Amino acid sequence: MGAPKFLCDTKDMPRERWLECRSHGPDGEIEYTVGGSDVSVVFGENPWTSPPELWRIKKGLLKPNDAENARQKEMGHIMEPVVAHWYGEITGNKVIEDTGLYQHAGYPYALANLDYRVKDKTGADGILECKSTSWHKAGDWTDGAVPAYYELQTRFYMAVMDMEYADIACIWGMNPETDMAICRINRNRETEAIIFERLDDFIKSLRANNPPDMSGVAPKLAMEALARIYGASQPALPSMEFGRKHERALRRIAELQADNTVHDRKVRENEKEITALSVKIAEIMGSHEHGILETDADKLAVSFISKTTRRVDSDLLKKSYPDVYNSTLKPSISRKVKVEVLAK
Repeated sequence: MGAPKFLCDTKDMPRERWLECRSHGPDGEIEYTVGGSDVSVVFGENPWTSPPELWRIKKGLLKPNDAENARQKEMGHIMEPVVAHWYGEITGNKVIEDTGLYQHAGYPYALANLDYRVKDKTGADGILECKSTSWHKAGDWTDGAVPAYYELQTRFYMAVMDMEYADIACIWGMNPETDMAICRINRNRETEAIIFERLDDFIKSLRANNPPDMSGVAPKLAMEALARIYGASQPALPSMEFGRKHERALRRIAELQADNTVHDRKVRENEKEITALSVKIAEIMGSHEHGILETDADKLAVSFISKTTRRVDSDLLKKSYPDVYNSTLKPSISRKVKVEVLAK
């Protein structure tokens, strides 16, 4: 659809101003916008944010959950120039800083703020996305694989910037030769069409004031999201009346919760018996960490190892430094569905 429109330079821009530009453009004239990180949310592929949350954020009904993975996000930002440096060293491609905010030529709501541009050895311009991850997530990047939420983000950027390729570089260790993946994504206009069809529907839902539901969202994320959306429960509200179509799910919840209660009781009983039987064994072990009992059939390996756990003495902290104690309290709202079968 042509070259993008340059909206503004975000270099050294205060975060609040950057958020304003990203939300409605530098002049505040764009009703709703979609950025690269929003695309995976709309598709239900984002591990941290659900579509109903994003919808409410775009409507101004909910603040972004900046506290979620805050240090991880900060570390990712710090690591971007490191990743870009090693990408350039390994590939020989020219890395170009680009702090502009761009608008898609055909979809005014689609905005892009890149990590970097690149120019490869053939002189072709492309995009560079710099990522970092922990070592136990390195498997997500094997054999040229790219996590779906990053691929959606990158394909969206290629569409906005009207560029034919993008490289994604991700590092997870100290040796860039073994602890870094570099993956190239070539532009696919059929995939782009699917992406923008879905984004168009999302923008229409905003204009029609028709929020998406939690269909397709991972259950754990959905429950966390609902707690953020609705906040604390309100005791003064009347009881909800459920239709019969929900009976099967409600009965299954009640059945599973009753089953858990039985198992929890059995675990507590087992632990009490284990403790009673352990007294004589511990008395024999004394200061020893390991013991063994050999039988004709097998061996029983015994361990009695000290583990030191350091926890803050909250009572002492509260008594000695009440202001510090109060400042460290972090409210956490959680809600859990519980179903009980009551006789009429």
